[in-house]
Amino acid sequence: MPKPARNVMAASVIAGALTLGLAGSPAAHATPAPLDYVALGDSYSAGSGVLPVDPTNLLCLRSTANYPHVIASRTDARLKDVTCGGAQTKHFAEAQYPGVAPQTDALTADTDLVTLTIGGNDDNTFINAIIACGSAGLLSGGKGSPCKDRNGTSFDDKIDANTYPALKNALRNIRAKAPGARVAVLGYPWITPAVADSSCFAKLPIASGDVPYVRGIQAHLNAVIKRAAEETGATYVDFSDVSEGHDACKAAGTRWIEPLLFGHSVVPVHPNALGERRMAERALTVLGLG
Repeated sequence: MPKPARNVMAASVIAGALTLGLAGSPAAHATPAPLDYVALGDSYSAGSGVLPVDPTNLLCLRSTANYPHVIASRTDARLKDVTCGGAQTKHFAEAQYPGVAPQTDALTADTDLVTLTIGGNDDNTFINAIIACGSAGLLSGGKGSPCKDRNGTSFDDKIDANTYPALKNALRNIRAKAPGARVAVLGYPWITPAVADSSCFAKLPIASGDVPYVRGIQAHLNAVIKRAAEETGATYVDFSDVSEGHDACKAAGTRWIEPLLFGHSVVPVHPNALGERRMAERALTVLGLG
C-alpha cells in the first residue's frame, strides 16, 4: 500500500506547483484597464486641416489623425476627443457653438489623462498678430519691421492681462473636475524661424525685421502657458527645442507647420500630419508613456 500513497503525494505536489505557477504567470493577472483619456483644446489639438476629418462634428474641423488620436492609438487609451478649431480658453467652460457643449463637460472623476493646447486664440491675439504682420509685410515688400513699429508690446500685453489668468483659471477647473488625472499642456511648435531667410517671405509674407518679433510673441505665449501649467500642477510639454528647424518656412516633409502661402493644407499656419505626430510623440515622451 505504500506505492499509492507516494502517488497521491506526488500528485498533490504537482498540483500545488501548477497552481503556484499559474498564479505567478502574467496570464493570471488581470489586464490593466485602459486609460480614460480626454482631449481638450483648439485647432492645434484638433488637427484642423489634417485629413481625414472627423465627421461627428464638422463645425470643429477635427481630424482623426490629430495628436490625441495618435496618443490614444499608441497607449490603447479610451479617447474622448472634444477638441475644436477656433476654441478659446473660455470655451472650456461655455459652449463654443450651439449644440457643442463646454469642453470640460467631458471630464469626470474617472478621467486618467487630459491633454490640451489652448490660449493662442484668446482675444484673437496671436491670429491678429499673424494677420497684422503679414499685411504690413506685404505693404513693405518684406523690408524693415513695420508690424513691430506699429504694434509694439500690445500683443504681449494682452497675453499677460487676459490669456494668463484665463489659462490658470481653466487649469484649476480641470483639476477640480478630474482630480485624479494627469494633465498635460502642450505648447505651440515654432511657426517662424529665429531669423528670416530669403525664401521665407514667399511662404510667410512677414517683413524680415518682424519675423523675430512674431517669434517673440509666440515665445511669450508659450512662456505664459508654461507658467500657468506649473502653477496648477500640470505638466508642460515644451516644443522650443524639438520643433526648431521645422517651422512654416521649411520644405514639405520637414516642416511641422503649414505656411500661409503655397502650403498643402486648407488651414494655413497650423500643424500638418507630421506635426501632429511629432506633437504626440513629444507628449508621450514627457509623460513617460512611450
